[in-house]
Amino acid sequence: MAESFLTGLIGSGIGASKSPSLHEREGERNGLRVVYRLIDIDDLGLDATRTPELLNEALRMGYAGLNITHPCKQVVFQGLEEVSPEAATIGAVNTVVFDGTRAIGHNTDWIGVGRALDHDLPDVAVGEVVLVGAGGAGSAVAYALLRRGVRRLTIVDADRTRAAVLAARMNRRFAGPRAVASDDLESALRHADGVINATPVGMPLHPGLPFPPELLAPHQWVLDLIYVPAETELLRTARAIGCRTMSGGAMLVFQAAEAFRLFTGTRPDAGRMLRHYQSLSTCQPDPVAA
Repeated sequence: MAESFLTGLIGSGIGASKSPSLHEREGERNGLRVVYRLIDIDDLGLDATRTPELLNEALRMGYAGLNITHPCKQVVFQGLEEVSPEAATIGAVNTVVFDGTRAIGHNTDWIGVGRALDHDLPDVAVGEVVLVGAGGAGSAVAYALLRRGVRRLTIVDADRTRAAVLAARMNRRFAGPRAVASDDLESALRHADGVINATPVGMPLHPGLPFPPELLAPHQWVLDLIYVPAETELLRTARAIGCRTMSGGAMLVFQAAEAFRLFTGTRPDAGRMLRHYQSLSTCQPDPVAA
């Protein structure tokens, strides 16, 4: 009889997520029975502050682990007994593993970013990079890029204090200072090799562009962490200018692959998961959230 793992995702507006298919299909391919449930706080009439209670309930029900998404990646810390060093530095948890009676927080987003860049943009320059958005996803990107050797990371956020806090946290971890907060996006982009959008601007509920496209130059690369839609207005505009571009789809898959390993103890075939994701993206309409 196949070994079974009960897993899932806590977040807001996640009803059309592709994560259940990614995890359950890869479980089948490895001879495992993986059940992946969606725990949508909107459907339950809860707000993000109830995330620790949901963790306790999942532990009681025998879950092996849970993924955590917006807007629960920070508040989830209150329900954890232990946090990985990476998640502590990033300041966000997107994967919780239950070990007996303990809930242990991890962050696989930063792994997803690095592997996605290796897959889609392996040869781009990373001397100076601009990060737009300093939330949970942006924090994981900052960590991944500084580990990757970015010489200067300029962080821009509508909340300048949040950008400054993230820069300070990264500089405590990495020799520098290599991370700086700025509210002068135009100046930062003038010298950048690439730019990453880690804001929700470009999603169906937040249409538009996160910054004026005339600030881009053809030699730059652009990564938009949004994967619904697969091609945002930012990516279409940047490609028309001549920039190399990348959506957040590969990041989603590679972070899911690492979460699968943490949940099951089995190393998945990430390439196979990526091909499955691409088939879902081709044959299904875009969900409003994932």
